[in-house]
Amino acid sequence: MTGHAAPIRIELPNLHATHHLADSLAAAAAPGQVILLEGPVGAGKTALARRIIQTLLTAHDTFEDVPSPTFTIVQTYEAGPLEIWHADLYRLTATSELEELGLDAAFDDAFCLVEWPDRLGQLVPEGLRITLSYGEFDDSRVALLDAKGRGRALLDAVLSEVTA
Repeated sequence: MTGHAAPIRIELPNLHATHHLADSLAAAAAPGQVILLEGPVGAGKTALARRIIQTLLTAHDTFEDVPSPTFTIVQTYEAGPLEIWHADLYRLTATSELEELGLDAAFDDAFCLVEWPDRLGQLVPEGLRITLSYGEFDDSRVALLDAKGRGRALLDAVLSEVTA
């Protein structure tokens, strides 16, 4: 991972900073990349995923509501040729349900954002893991980014934006 042994910590002092992170991730989105979103309820997983998806859709002149997939478990979108899968696995009760959803196949061909990836058990794909936590102030958050495999390209893109 570009020589980084430990997760990269990014302070997100406000919503603007969170949007900047999301926009950097959207700019590097490609088929076969997976972002694994972790953190407590309300830490901003869905907000970050929503901004990434809306940025990708807007870049292709597509405007669509991006609801939380808490109850549908998976929502899919198309941003030009890029297929996007947004999954919220909070309600997933067994990894066998993944076959029904087709999420395992999407990991290879689509750009996937997965909330509550711990529900995948042994099926967690390589990707960019973003762990969000509450910051010191009301709107602030902290993001810890760690990447494996194809997720390294996403991490490199974020780091080049953040350090530029």
